[in-house]
Amino acid sequence: MTIDEQISLLRKGTVDCIPEDELRRKLERSAKTGRPLRVKAGFDPTAPDIHLGHTVLIRKMRHFQQLGHTVIFLIGDFTGMIGDPSGRSVTRPALTREQIDENAETYKQQIFKLLDRERTEIRFNNEWFSKFGANDFIRLAGKATVAQILEREDFKKRFQSQTPISIHELMYALAQGYDSVALEADVELGGTDQKFNLLMARQIQQAYGVKEPQLIMTTPLLEGLDGVQKMSKSLGNYIGITESPRDMFGKVMSISDDLMWRYYELLTDLSPAEITALKNSAESGERHPRDLKADLARRIVTDFHSQADADDASNEFDRTFREHQAPSDVPSIEKPAGAIKLVKLLAGEGLAPSVSEAQRLIAQGGVRLNGERVNDVKLELGSDSGEALIQVGSRKFLRVVFK
Repeated sequence: MTIDEQISLLRKGTVDCIPEDELRRKLERSAKTGRPLRVKAGFDPTAPDIHLGHTVLIRKMRHFQQLGHTVIFLIGDFTGMIGDPSGRSVTRPALTREQIDENAETYKQQIFKLLDRERTEIRFNNEWFSKFGANDFIRLAGKATVAQILEREDFKKRFQSQTPISIHELMYALAQGYDSVALEADVELGGTDQKFNLLMARQIQQAYGVKEPQLIMTTPLLEGLDGVQKMSKSLGNYIGITESPRDMFGKVMSISDDLMWRYYELLTDLSPAEITALKNSAESGERHPRDLKADLARRIVTDFHSQADADDASNEFDRTFREHQAPSDVPSIEKPAGAIKLVKLLAGEGLAPSVSEAQRLIAQGGVRLNGERVNDVKLELGSDSGEALIQVGSRKFLRVVFK
């Protein structure tokens, strides 16, 4: 690629590039000297699994790899014990060493679904912080002022509302900044919520004598399935990268048509021109948005599973939702013949959390029996031997055999 083409690839789906003109200089110098850029991204192991929201940043790391550069997947096993205050209105609960180690191991297993093992360094920041003494931490603390730290919006709001701010939280950005010193980072990537920390890292590098501090690039926060809030496990609006191909495919198909284009931009390697061509085909009526969404779902499933898995998930989705047939692997149970209320069956087999919730689902038309919508909350099954195929919502199925 030419330098302009490289910049186009690297700037796709990003928000900030600070300083703007430094990316070109770093790429030109790398091409001239043959020295790959060292591209850092840090992840505190605060949750056991990675979801598609995390992969926006990981995909950008892959773009740097595709251009021949070295990426550093930094696991913040030390900073994870502090807890990143970004976007937090209260102090994060501290993680135990065991939780951090377990989550970090999961990260190591998952990231190579996108990244190239040969061009990836996995590092842990406890590697250098475990060697820090009191003098080292005092020296680090002297590289910034309290006024600078309190400029960050999260702390400013908490200070004004008299919400407690722990001293160790003030150290987070400084510790993350020192990571860049230890790793000799040329570029650091992070979400837009990390901008304060990334800028602080440039300052820390300069304070430790780095002549040319890192370039910082930020990526947007991906909206979850609801299209409103950022993707998060705690909000239940996420797609995990270890989910089954069928679940992953079905969740992608559930997003809105507008959100689909956001996912195309941030979760695929298609160029802006290619995405614009797809949008034009939808607007002109040449292609239906549903088919374009299915293409997106196949791309995403292929990235984290395989092309064969994507094809199977697509066929199963069509079978279930377009042709209104049951999935090919519906779980089956046996029950003795005899009258049983449908609501009790739904609650007892986990298709509804309670009898009252089962009644609500039926009243709202969310339950089907043998393909037909049920509207009688007092319906009983099993008076005669036979089978009943129960469907709750779009994804829960159960075959009941009465004997």
